[in-house]
Amino acid sequence: MTTMRRNILRRFGLLAALAAARPAQAGPILDWLRERRAERSDLDDDGTSDGPILGRQYAPPPDIDVQRDVAYGNDPAQRLDVYRRPGAKDGPVMVMVHGGGWRRGDKAGPSMVKNKVQHWVGKGWVFVSINYRLVPDANPVEQGRDVGRALAFVQSRAREWGGDPSRVVLMGHSAGAHLVALLTSDSSLGAPYGLQPWAATIAIDSAAYDVVAIMNRRHWGLYDKAFGSDPELWRAASPIHRLNGKPAAPMLLVCSSRRDDACPPAREFAEKAERMGGRARVLPVALNHAQINEQLGEGGDYTEQVNEFLRATGRL
Repeated sequence: MTTMRRNILRRFGLLAALAAARPAQAGPILDWLRERRAERSDLDDDGTSDGPILGRQYAPPPDIDVQRDVAYGNDPAQRLDVYRRPGAKDGPVMVMVHGGGWRRGDKAGPSMVKNKVQHWVGKGWVFVSINYRLVPDANPVEQGRDVGRALAFVQSRAREWGGDPSRVVLMGHSAGAHLVALLTSDSSLGAPYGLQPWAATIAIDSAAYDVVAIMNRRHWGLYDKAFGSDPELWRAASPIHRLNGKPAAPMLLVCSSRRDDACPPAREFAEKAERMGGRARVLPVALNHAQINEQLGEGGDYTEQVNEFLRATGRL
């Protein structure tokens, strides 16, 4: 491509449009453009830039208390934030796991927590957002263990925060969605920490239910950085391959209908979960990968369908 043509594309914004194209529409050149765009901006795989690197941290309104950086393990990354209303008692608890390509992201990013906190804490819930060790300090299976450890810790402390430990919901977006699905497929990842059954799991727009399949076809470079070249790790980190019995909780698998790589693997995973005696629902939403996370809790049909799933568990 000539310098003149590049300048024309930049002038009319077409380079950005090409970089945002879905994988099914994109050939090798468009794949390269998307990856370079993400790397130049230091963005994670969902197009957000949340985290302490940019100093962005959600500050809740005055009627919501926040307790920051509660330790659930010895590593500095094993920390969580607790949002609740003063006087909360026996409320359901939502535990949020951030995304970021397994390599970045932060529990206090506004797009991760703002609308969810304002929606659910406003209804009497306790909302907990967790950090976990990141690649290269921990691989995705070890990150799944961190999520199990954090969830067990929340169950043990829920009553102190005004929550009900028997009504805990596990939620994650992007890489976090992969991790909550991994733990729900095989809750033994949390067994050493005293993990007990929980009420429901909500995975928001993961495409990584079958890491083995991803790594054996053309894929984004972020997967190589997270999962490396070891087929044993690929299988151990695949929710669909770790699912060898009834899943630990009913699952809602939210997927962006604007991505060709999100809903099909969610449906495949849901079908296996149901064959194993579990409950799993796939919810396609016509939002992009970042919006599907940030807009949850804003109200409207999407948020109401999530609430409908929660009510259908009979415990929330």
